[in-house]
Amino acid sequence: MPDWTFFTNHAHVLLCVARDPDVRHRDLALQVGITERAVQRIVADLIAAGYLSRTRDGRRNRYVLQPDLPLRHPLEREHRIGEILAVLQGPPVPAADPPAPPAR
Repeated sequence: MPDWTFFTNHAHVLLCVARDPDVRHRDLALQVGITERAVQRIVADLIAAGYLSRTRDGRRNRYVLQPDLPLRHPLEREHRIGEILAVLQGPPVPAADPPAPPAR
């Protein structure tokens, strides 16, 4: 890991959840490079601030991002979370064509 990065661990977790709303804390920890306990604290922060909501699906969590909420720092407050995520996620991946029916 480099000594510093441009984004916080909160931003990294949010980006990972935006990419995969069903992601497990263990996988978030591996992707971001932090402990599972740190992921739990960050997810709790993001839920408490309203950036994420969580629903249970059996034993799994599913997260919903609120893209219209503003960034928290006064220097960035005019920007929305969805704007940042759109830049970092890149263009949407086109859906695959459905498979052709079997030949008769």
